[in-house]
Parts: sequence; structure tokens; C-alpha cells
Amino acid sequence: MATSRADVEKGGSTKQVKQEAGKVPSPLYPQHEGEREWTPWLVPSILVANLVVFVLAMYYNNCPAHNNNTTTKSRAAADGQQCVARFLGRFSFQPLRQNPLLGPSSATMVKMGALVWDKVVHGHEGWRLFTCMWMHAGILHLLANMLSLLFIGLRLEQQFGYVRIGGIYMLSGLGGSVLSSLFIRGSISVGASGALFGLLGAMLSELLSNWTIYTNKVAAVLTLLFVVAVNLVLGILPHVNNFAHIGGFITGFLLGFVLLMRPHFGWMERYGLPAGATCTSKKYLPYQWALMAVALVLAVAG
Repeated sequence: MATSRADVEKGGSTKQVKQEAGKVPSPLYPQHEGEREWTPWLVPSILVANLVVFVLAMYYNNCPAHNNNTTTKSRAAADGQQCVARFLGRFSFQPLRQNPLLGPSSATMVKMGALVWDKVVHGHEGWRLFTCMWMHAGILHLLANMLSLLFIGLRLEQQFGYVRIGGIYMLSGLGGSVLSSLFIRGSISVGASGALFGLLGAMLSELLSNWTIYTNKVAAVLTLLFVVAVNLVLGILPHVNNFAHIGGFITGFLLGFVLLMRPHFGWMERYGLPAGATCTSKKYLPYQWALMAVALVLAVAG
């Protein structure tokens, strides 16, 4: 039966640890005494911003008005081109044949900032590399991404603060957009998936960099791999691409080594030392500095 390190890390005695045998701390986010615990506000704000943008996109899309201009209701119903959930009025969704994810039309997404290779390269609309990460192809796409954001982002922000997590989120989204622009030229791309995969990549590099402080390492790795696999499956959906996932993941993975390095377990054990005793262990291990240096070089080069 595994002995919990949580009490040692928080200043508990060996006796207390023995009494807590079998109690394993959270495998993904071990917390240490002396570390600041932040109140998350950035991640909820990002969630609200994504919801607002989707509502604005649906308002602008106005499926009933555009559908009535092109065909009669009877013909639209017969051809499967009738708006979905028409009781929502102008917020109703495009026909399933056009958008199976229950969302706006491709034309609406392009007008509101979707990633389009031709417009970025030849139209010099580089701002689309950022705006596309705030848009979603449909309510199903939005729901999947926002649930992932809450699952991943809230605890990360609580652990590391809004500055580091916000930086990783934005830069990973940019990295995903850039890789998408290099490989996706015949279709549009939207979604926060690149930024979310960046947080996943940062979680993995944080796990590797701070390996000594984790009690249940296997559980941490398996949890990350499961979340990554589920999100990669979403890459087969329309207007969602795995190049954004891969680009965001690589960017976040490298940034995690640089921004999320934490003191190793030996350093944190000083809280359990008797009064007057000193800790001779260094705060960071050599391999942590080596990983950070290599990752920093690769991130800047990328």
C-alpha cells in the first residue's frame, strides 16, 4: 500500500504519514506547503468569451432568413436543407447536410474570422491565426471543447496562476493555427482545440519535469493519454483538424518545460524537518534545467 507524500510535503511528521497510509494525493496536481494557490478567473472568462462569440455567430448567421431567400420551405424540407431547431428563430442551426455539428454556415464562419489559408497568405489577414481559436463549428464542437477547458484549465490556473496558463493557452492556439495554415489549404478551420491541446502538452511536460513530486505516476500518464485520445477523435469532424491539435500540443509541451518547472520532492521535504534543521538539497535538479534549456531553444526556433 502506497504511503502518501502529501503530509510530508505540507510539513507533517513521519508518524502522521504512517497514519495516512493508503491515502494518495491527486495524481495530476500535487500541492506543496508554501506554494500559492490561485483563484481561477481567466479560464471561466475564456469560456464565457467562447460562448458569446458562438451566440454572435448564430445571430449573424440567421439561417431562416438566408434559407427562405434561396428556396421554399417545402422544397427545403424535401431536400434536407431546412434549418434545424427553427423554434430558435434566427439562432436556429444550419441544415445537417451543411453543418452536422449544429452551428452556422461556412460563409458565416469565414466572415467572422475562421482560419482560411488563402486569406492569411495572400490576403495578409494574419489576425485570423488568433480569431479562429475563439470560434466553433457548432454547439457540439463548443460543448466538447468547453468541457475539456474546465477539466484541464481550472486546476492548472489554480496551481500555476493566470499569467503562465494564459500565455500557454494563447501561444499554443497560435502554434496550432500556424501548423494548420501549413497543411490545411482547401478548407476552413475553427476552434479552441489547439489552445486546449497546448494545455495538455504543458501538463505532460510538467509531469516529466517535476517527476519526483508525483506519487501515482502511472495514473497521471494514463489520464493525460486518455484525454488526448478523446480530443484527437474530434479531429475527424468538419472544420476541426488534427494539425491544430498537434501544433498546439507541441507548443504547449515545450512551454511547459519553461514555465511550469517546480521544486523537486527533496527540496519540499524541508517542511518536515525539525526546527533549526537546514535542507542541503538544491531547489531544482540538473535534468530540470537541461529540459528547460532545450525546450526554450526549440520553442524560440519554432
